[in-house]
Amino acid sequence: MRNKGAIKLVAILMALVCIYQLSFTVVTSRIEKKATEYATGLAKGNPDKLTSLKAYYKDSLAGETVYNFLGLKKYTYRECQEREFNLGLDLKGGMNVMLEVSVNDLVLSLANNSNDNTFKTAMQLAHERQIAGSQDDFVTLFGNAFNETDPNAKLAAIFNTIELRDRIKYNSTNEEVLNVLHEETKIAIANSVRILRTRIDQFGVAQPNFQELGTAGRVMIELPGINDPERVRKLLQVAAKLEFWETYENNEVYGFMNDANTRLRDLNTAASTTVNDTTATPAATETAAADTTKTSLLDKIEKDTTKASKDQSLEEFKKENPLFGILLPNANEGNLMQGPVVGYAHFRDTAKVNAVFANPQIQTIFPTTMKFFWTSNPIDGNEEMFALLAIKVSNREGKPALDGAMVVNARSDFGGTSNQPEVSLSMNAEGAKIWQRLTKENVGKSIAIVLDNSVRSYPTVNGEIAGGRSSISGGGMTIEEAQDLANILNVGRMDAPAKITSENVVGPSLGEESVRSGLASFALAFLLVLLYMAFYYNRAGLVANIALIINMFFLVGVLASLGAVLTLPGIAGIVLTLGMAVDANVIIYERIREELRSGKGIKLAVKEGYKHAMSAIIDGNVTTLLTGVILYVFGSGPIRGFATTLVIGILTSLFTAIFISRIIFERIMDKDRKLAFGNKYTIDFMHNVDLKFLDKRKVFYIVSGVLMTLSIISLATRGLNMGVDFTGGRTYIVQFDKPVNTQELSKTIGTAFQGEQPQITTFGSPDRVKITTKYMIKNDAPDVSAQIDQALYQGCQTYLPQGTDFNTFNTVNKQSSQLVGPTVASDIVRAAFLAIIFALIGIFLYIFVRFRNWHFGLGGVAALFHDTIIVLGIYSILYSIMPFSMEIDQAFIAAILTIIGYSINDTVIVFDRVREFTTLFRKRDRRDIISHSINSTLGRTLNTAGTTLVVLIAIFLFGGASIRGFVFALLFGIAFGTYSSIFVASALVYDLHVWQEKRALKKHQLTK
Repeated sequence: MRNKGAIKLVAILMALVCIYQLSFTVVTSRIEKKATEYATGLAKGNPDKLTSLKAYYKDSLAGETVYNFLGLKKYTYRECQEREFNLGLDLKGGMNVMLEVSVNDLVLSLANNSNDNTFKTAMQLAHERQIAGSQDDFVTLFGNAFNETDPNAKLAAIFNTIELRDRIKYNSTNEEVLNVLHEETKIAIANSVRILRTRIDQFGVAQPNFQELGTAGRVMIELPGINDPERVRKLLQVAAKLEFWETYENNEVYGFMNDANTRLRDLNTAASTTVNDTTATPAATETAAADTTKTSLLDKIEKDTTKASKDQSLEEFKKENPLFGILLPNANEGNLMQGPVVGYAHFRDTAKVNAVFANPQIQTIFPTTMKFFWTSNPIDGNEEMFALLAIKVSNREGKPALDGAMVVNARSDFGGTSNQPEVSLSMNAEGAKIWQRLTKENVGKSIAIVLDNSVRSYPTVNGEIAGGRSSISGGGMTIEEAQDLANILNVGRMDAPAKITSENVVGPSLGEESVRSGLASFALAFLLVLLYMAFYYNRAGLVANIALIINMFFLVGVLASLGAVLTLPGIAGIVLTLGMAVDANVIIYERIREELRSGKGIKLAVKEGYKHAMSAIIDGNVTTLLTGVILYVFGSGPIRGFATTLVIGILTSLFTAIFISRIIFERIMDKDRKLAFGNKYTIDFMHNVDLKFLDKRKVFYIVSGVLMTLSIISLATRGLNMGVDFTGGRTYIVQFDKPVNTQELSKTIGTAFQGEQPQITTFGSPDRVKITTKYMIKNDAPDVSAQIDQALYQGCQTYLPQGTDFNTFNTVNKQSSQLVGPTVASDIVRAAFLAIIFALIGIFLYIFVRFRNWHFGLGGVAALFHDTIIVLGIYSILYSIMPFSMEIDQAFIAAILTIIGYSINDTVIVFDRVREFTTLFRKRDRRDIISHSINSTLGRTLNTAGTTLVVLIAIFLFGGASIRGFVFALLFGIAFGTYSSIFVASALVYDLHVWQEKRALKKHQLTK
């Protein structure tokens, strides 16, 4: 063996690097254990206190030196955390968020929220096309839609605003305007990404992962250990658009509200009777302030919204008063309350109220200087009711009297008579002057402090305020909210706000369960492989086992060195790598056995075995490596973790199987120790087999044809159970204290979701369910997730233990949640399609180049198509039968690509032997060569397939519910991949060869 010294040096250096990298994990694990012991001693059984005490202990060590590496360098606890082997969110809990900077909102802002009909239509069309999956950026989509809507319209007329007047003239062409918008978009996206990164850095979470994705303006953020997802959503989606508005008094607005209620009733009546004449609707100024009518109606509202009367039900009242049926006026005992609050609505009704005010026929009732904003937080103890405030527009531009650009400093503080958390604001000189004038002119009235179109507070002005000081308080603000808001305002405003397009939250309990099940499956699979290799290959098997152990050590060390995150699919990747790593050893050992049977000595047999096995090992692993790379390029999140593990695992497996085991063998032989490659039960296994595989190929064509036909029929009729990754939607995993009836639960949650019936299946055990829904999936309001969480709690409340409040449900019972928006779903579909296509093309080209014959490439790809169709068919047939999730998601695509890589690996081993025998036995018939090649590699094929299947069965049984569907696909894929390698791929190569020979012969005869 050449370069033995260099290989030993590389192995030693790799070992030292791995030890160094993994030592940080040892240190942090020791501190984690001490933190648990410290917290357990003081918490006295209180779980909330336990978490906070652990965090306190670790925070106290953040800047302390806890590791002195060989006296060369000292590391603090925080530095050790940054270098430790990271577990993914599915293993330790946390939140994974994908955000996309909203260019839509930026364009609206640049146009000063223009009401131009062409502009509004173009914006709507661009938004619809973006959701549909267009790969063009939003500005391009908007420009195309604008030209389609009105080819003669001029963008300059809309975007010639005060802010853009220097760059956009009245005579600027549409192309010039779009170029300016593109430039503004790039600047705004870069600024928003910078602000998001700064907010995350200031959030205080350990080991956040911030990654800019390939799509412009899209970022992925991972926050491990997060137990308050709603706080994170607010932190990330706030644009920090701070505004100070004057307000109307409630009694100034009620008359208009009453008119709106009357007009809405008339419109509803006209619609229900198909009468289109709206000329009889009341005038805008009619009964604007009739005190007797006002008092009478307010009394009736108070009576009928608290308890239905005998003569008129609540539903009838809502029919007569459609606005006041969903927006309760701010009154008490028939008298209007003072202040800017004009009404209250349940969180489920806020969107309905907004739709009423957006109605053009309702808008004409209200003055153009009047607009409405909701409070940002609920105002009642049950956290269900929101207040609506009337805002006064006091200038022609429609802008606030004062905005956040003049705020120079914000800090969290305690203030007021109740000493509650608040955010203190300091303004610059210009802002102080405006604030002084504003407070002077509004003594006795309220000024609304608005953040991102939601009212954070509306203090009443008691007197003129000089010095530019103000504060945001009230609304049940917590210390954390005050700190977050102060950080947000200090970091700066995002001109283009970010919106969550995909989200995955995993609770700590589910993460701990995943760790236990993942490690159990890994340990069992590893033990089974070691025992099998020792039994089948005797002492040589022990050498393979040493190589496998070194392989695992290198794999984990390299993952830690690269800062890779280990996810649950990543553990599956490690275990699968373990099974496939055996393949290289099996190929080498089977070749050594052949050399020994030919009468060669042990040293020469080992040398020749390694030499002749090299080609098959390289070809097989390159194709699998290719699928891993494609998975990494087109996948995201946990799938990238799986691909990273698979790729690194293949490389470390090759190094240990080819070089490390060879060094061990040579050391054993140099000492003249006995070396055996089998025992009396296994040494001649599959040795003298002479099966005529090609003679029965038509039978197997029929078998495969029937299986593929059944699969295609099922796919055409039943389809597949598409997961939210591809359709968009939300999924929740909810734990109950006893088994629940999924159909009954679906009905109660469907009622809470306003008729949107969710899909509910058991998940792992009868007392845990997976809930999938598309309820409000197209609503991208910042608080929509909180609204859905409330509705989910109401739907599950009947099945929860008595006294379970919302916070307990949200942190304990709701173990995980996932959101995939429509835009991300369309991108995932496209990426999955491209991944499979590129994998097949890449494999075909590699085989074509490597074997210099298109028959092999086409035969191999046809076999892969065969395997994929059958696995899809099995999922189509069984998805409503099996007791575990069989959704088609990103993990399933990873499974398909893994099957492709494994199957082609099997096939290439046979093809490699066909190529070798064709050179050795030039006079033999092609049929005999192919049959002999299959027979000679049959032992290797069955060994590798058997080992891999045993590994997968261990994962399937002990790996946990979340990856059971993923492993199920691999089980059938490996089985059918082995079948197609033996019975389909080589047979197709033979028939293609015969067809080409006949065609060439016929062509030759015609030319004579």
